[in-house]
Amino acid sequence: MKIVWTALAKAQLKEVFQYYKEVAGGRVAKSVRIKILEKTNNLLHHPEIGQVESNPLVASLRYRYLISGNYKVIYRIENSKKIALIVAIFDTRQHPDALKV
Repeated sequence: MKIVWTALAKAQLKEVFQYYKEVAGGRVAKSVRIKILEKTNNLLHHPEIGQVESNPLVASLRYRYLISGNYKVIYRIENSKKIALIVAIFDTRQHPDALKV
């Protein structure tokens, strides 16, 4: 299994980093980013570890998610390509309707 990030997910991870860098400093920003990346690395050997996403906006797309701190890492398993596609990083403190994938 290989992990692939969409452009949207990469941009969202960068936004998370920038936010923490501004409000809490570079060390905290790096720590948050590293924790998210470490969580996604679990998908290399256990792609179905995440729960199925139940948000009605994306439920029909068979997305799964992992939790890292206040963030949901939303992904989809593409068995034919042997990849776990990271599609979004979502701040769980937002209203669920704000989810964009």
